[in-house]
Amino acid sequence: MDVGGSLLSQILLETITPVVMVLPTPLVEEACQKNNLNFVQILRPFCFYDKIDVPVRTASDQPYRLQKFKLRMFYASEIHQPRIESAEEHLRQVVDNASEKAFAELQGNPQQLEVVQKMAESESLSSWLQVYNKEFIHTLSFSEHEAFDHPIACLLVVSSKDENPVNKFVDLFNTDLLPSLLNEGAMDPKILKHYVLIHDNEDGPADKANEILLEMKGTFGPHDCRLLCINSLQSNEEIIPEDIWTPFVSSSLADNSSSDHVLGLCFNRNDLEQINEFMQEFSVKNIIPYMEQKIRSLNQQVSATRKGLKNQFKNLWWHKGKDETADVSNGSIYTFSSIESQIRILGDYAFMLRDYELALSNYRLLSSDYKIDKAWKRYAGVQEMIGLSLFMLDQSRKEAEYSLETAFTTYQKIGASGQRYATRCALWWSELHKARGQFKEAANVYFRISSEEPSLRAGILLEQAAYCYLRANPRMLRKFGFHLVLAGNRYTICGQRKHAIRAYMCVLPVFEGDGWNYIRDHVHFNLGRWYAVLGKSELAIQHLIRLLACSHQSAVTQEMFLGDFLRVFQILLPEKTWQYLEEGLVPSTSPTSSNWLDSAARSSSKSLKGKDSNICIAGEAINVELEFKNPLHIPIEISAVSLICDFIPEMMLEKIGVGHHGEKEIGSEIAVSNHSIDEEGNISDRGASSLVLSEEAFSLKGGQSMMVHLKVTPKMEGFLQIVGVKWVLSQTVTGRYDFTSQLPKKKRVKGKSNDSTEYPSHQRLKFFVLKHLSRLEGTIHRMPVKTNVGELHRLVLELSNQSCETIKNMKLKISHPRFLMVGELEDLDAEFPACLETKKNKRVHAGCVIEDDSDVKTKSSNTIFTFPKDISIEGESTLLWPLWLHTGEAGMISLSMSIYYEMQTPSEYMNYRVMRMHYNVQVVPSLDISVHITPCPSRLQEFLLHLDIRNYNSSESFWLRQISSVGKQWKLASLKPSLLDIKETEDESDSNAVNSAYLSASVCPSQLLPAGQALSLFFRLMNPSERSSVSDLTSTNCQLFGTVDLILAVEQQDEACKLSLGDLSDAQRISSHHICHCSVINDCPIWWIMEGPKTVIHDFSSPSFCEIKFYLTIKNCSNMSISVSVETSDNESVVDQTSDTPQASAARNQVGWYDISLETDEMGKVKEGPGQGASSIIPSNEFSELQTAVPCSPFMWFALSSTNIKQLGPQSSVTLPLSLSAFAPGVYDLSNYKLLWTLHQDKIDPHMKLDVRSTASTDEHDRLEISSLNIQNEASTFSGYGTGGTYSGIALGHPFILTVLQSTCSKSQTFGS
Repeated sequence: MDVGGSLLSQILLETITPVVMVLPTPLVEEACQKNNLNFVQILRPFCFYDKIDVPVRTASDQPYRLQKFKLRMFYASEIHQPRIESAEEHLRQVVDNASEKAFAELQGNPQQLEVVQKMAESESLSSWLQVYNKEFIHTLSFSEHEAFDHPIACLLVVSSKDENPVNKFVDLFNTDLLPSLLNEGAMDPKILKHYVLIHDNEDGPADKANEILLEMKGTFGPHDCRLLCINSLQSNEEIIPEDIWTPFVSSSLADNSSSDHVLGLCFNRNDLEQINEFMQEFSVKNIIPYMEQKIRSLNQQVSATRKGLKNQFKNLWWHKGKDETADVSNGSIYTFSSIESQIRILGDYAFMLRDYELALSNYRLLSSDYKIDKAWKRYAGVQEMIGLSLFMLDQSRKEAEYSLETAFTTYQKIGASGQRYATRCALWWSELHKARGQFKEAANVYFRISSEEPSLRAGILLEQAAYCYLRANPRMLRKFGFHLVLAGNRYTICGQRKHAIRAYMCVLPVFEGDGWNYIRDHVHFNLGRWYAVLGKSELAIQHLIRLLACSHQSAVTQEMFLGDFLRVFQILLPEKTWQYLEEGLVPSTSPTSSNWLDSAARSSSKSLKGKDSNICIAGEAINVELEFKNPLHIPIEISAVSLICDFIPEMMLEKIGVGHHGEKEIGSEIAVSNHSIDEEGNISDRGASSLVLSEEAFSLKGGQSMMVHLKVTPKMEGFLQIVGVKWVLSQTVTGRYDFTSQLPKKKRVKGKSNDSTEYPSHQRLKFFVLKHLSRLEGTIHRMPVKTNVGELHRLVLELSNQSCETIKNMKLKISHPRFLMVGELEDLDAEFPACLETKKNKRVHAGCVIEDDSDVKTKSSNTIFTFPKDISIEGESTLLWPLWLHTGEAGMISLSMSIYYEMQTPSEYMNYRVMRMHYNVQVVPSLDISVHITPCPSRLQEFLLHLDIRNYNSSESFWLRQISSVGKQWKLASLKPSLLDIKETEDESDSNAVNSAYLSASVCPSQLLPAGQALSLFFRLMNPSERSSVSDLTSTNCQLFGTVDLILAVEQQDEACKLSLGDLSDAQRISSHHICHCSVINDCPIWWIMEGPKTVIHDFSSPSFCEIKFYLTIKNCSNMSISVSVETSDNESVVDQTSDTPQASAARNQVGWYDISLETDEMGKVKEGPGQGASSIIPSNEFSELQTAVPCSPFMWFALSSTNIKQLGPQSSVTLPLSLSAFAPGVYDLSNYKLLWTLHQDKIDPHMKLDVRSTASTDEHDRLEISSLNIQNEASTFSGYGTGGTYSGIALGHPFILTVLQSTCSKSQTFGS
């Protein structure tokens, strides 16, 4: 195994290294802060040497060479173990900062398993998980039971400007700034001291510093003193472009320095080379020799006191002279001078100098002492180092694992004080397994310790365990997915949603398949929720939509999934709506840079240099929404809340070489808020006259959040940047918050301009302010907040031009053109509802009366309404335009409207603008209408229209004013007179003219439908068009007559019962309900009707029978010839026994006769008893009793029992005479006949499929394909004969009730023919 190339080896070489304590004076820090760095941060980039090649000898004089070496630099104030709360907060910040880096490390789609595995296998020290592990181990530094974090040397740093620098060196080490462990005796105060004198070259030449250096060498020795000159950058030199300090700026828990500034501004190349040379000499000539000498002396001391048989017996017998049962687990009795501490220092020094054999022997020697003393924390620490030493030696793998496991369990037995050390030991232990390829064992260690840690660290450990399962051979995908889901859940608990999203995204490919439905739903559901919280609604929809087909879930869970999907969709819908509206509205050739105020307005002439910035208009406000939250539990008062802005006038932009399309970026040129730069380039207070800022004041209760709207209005052209927000707390303290952090450019050129490094900055709050442009403002008058379904409103769109220039070329697009329609300008002056009346040779389109089809295409192409070319809005004038609102469905409707317009004199950078308008309308249910259409049995080519209307409004009543059919094909007629007195003597020509103008026939029922009630209406539906009523059976549609569209006009009024038909006024509320695609279908190609008397009175005494004449009219409704055969029958056998339709059953039951002897009263009138009414039909049970006593039928068809029509032409009709003899009084059903028809055609495809529609009235017709060409329904039967070139079928007779009565006179009488 290559130990040196393993990740654990690299971690140990980075972590267990010598520590140097730094003690500077304040003037040293002042000189360093000119570079936005402190002294330790300046040195840290030069503390690691990858190819140092230093010869070293072991304690037994065995030579070897150090190739890598690293120092850790800390201030004396930092050499202490941080409080647990501070450490956890620092680690949480590390995780927060790594959220974006973690996604970047995937280097691909996280939903691809290969990408995740590649990331896991390429784990390095720079990966965010290892960075977290390193920072966690760093929080456990400077403990009393370990020596590798104790300082080996001390750097005493004094400035040349300090008074009496030599005395300062002496005083620095005797101050109270020394670490607490050193004062408590846990650290050896006799450490290597090195004296550094700092000279700032900006203060002048270094002559005085050299004199001080000579004095230092005479006092402290020539090899322990050094002079460093810094800040040597001259005015004609460039700033060093390489940033070598940023990775080290925030490496310390106590370091709160900001990385938002340019680092190393005053250093030149010579400074960096001098610092690097100093650190290398300090390491090679001071640190390493000192450690080597210390190891030799300590080894001799330990050998003299602890090694050898005599010393071992002596130590065992006289071990401390203390009770063996004493528990000293805290280690307080071990000072730096105790032999145990000296052995620990020897082992740690040897480990840091790579002498692992010497380190291992001393750790083993020390382990037994701590175990006997029951110093369990120190014992666990020594066992931990034994395992690491064995790993670095690549010896005794089992012993290494056993030592680490012993350390781990011992730390856990200590309790809370040892838990974090147990986690550190587990990290070493798992990395040891990973270095040996034992990924399954490493995952078990991660999982074992995760149960003892808080959620954040547990999530990180579980994620590392999951990657171990993925890297195992073979891959353990189920455990990988399970542990990654657990990690994501832990991330969620501690508020790390981005890490949770990444974990869940990586686990998706594992559970994409059958058998994982519930866990897959869990992953998609949480991903959708987390993306929604982060404001990424589009990504949230992609996951939530996967949950809508979850049939395996319970109803409650499905309702929850659907509810979350709809809520997120409502958030996403507005932006999608505006994007849809403006896609076809604005010119397609426009560039992509957008106006922040009018997001669709884009420049079409020249591209802006600041294309990443936004555009605003002088005199127009920029609105910013900010959320303020009170973190306290007590109320606070906030006042004088306003934005902090920087502004550069246009003339100044030109002077500094920055324009809308210049060569420079701007933004970091400004450093003073709410000020502007004058013409000389100086900061002035003229910003108050250039900007108008709004102020707000409010109070916040404990824990309360509030959204505050702030505005800034630029008054002139230039460049505007919103920097932050300021406020006054409790009318006393002024607070400030900066939105973005910029990296300032420090100009060091004196008298000569030079370019400085440019850094990327946030662009969202930067604006180029253009000159004042025309702006359109709009509103819609009479827009209702609440309306009924079908209610019609005439609205008025008011467009106001607030500028002095003309606005032209206006276009309008509406999100719901079905509900909100554009009217004609003439509708404004017309009276309502008189303007709804149709005129001759005109038709209605989108609420407007339009002359022809070309007008429709011009004005409303692709749902875009273009205002007429001659319509423009002059400066400071208003345009009114009618709109029609007609809602067809209940619910909350969000109406959005975008209006595109151009200016008379457009700007160089903006030649059009777009105005947005938005309204919400609540639509409540009103009427529910169902339609049933059936063929009329008593009239040719007529149907019966049945309307069932229910009023779902609980508070309002409706007058049903008019029912109309759309188009010329159909006409309506009432079955009974209207309830109101309506004269029908109008001129028929005038009526036809009105009907043709509206292209429909109308009937006025004029009935009141109270709130919450229902009623039914019946009408005759007639088809006057002979040509349009026929369908060709050679096509795929064999149904006749098609569909009909109906419109029901109602009047809505609270006191509708007091109104009459002519009481229409402007205050009335009119509604129209459209019932479209109502099926009007007849499957049979022939229509027929039987005509004859309905009632016959005859004296059966002479003659004994009565002859009755009937006429059967048959019409061919198809476009082909047809032959028809009429067959009559005198008994129930005439009915097709194969038919189980209701009509057939009724015919069998109703055929029969019985004696109906009529009794007369004294006046000679016929008495009516039960069952003796003229319209009565004999019950089937009575007829069956009579039939057994009478051997023959009560009536009989005579003449021909079958009549054949060989050929009936298309659209032709024929009338056949029929005769019937009745032998007794009674009520007879004469439907016991049938028509056998055969449709003739020269060529018929035997495999042709017929498209059959249901006769039910629905919007979407059910379709059924029949290949055998056998079609049956309740009215007729079809049979297909492909070889003979014909179609045939059977049609059963319509019900026809004949009543035969006994007459008292000898003359027969007929009625109802």
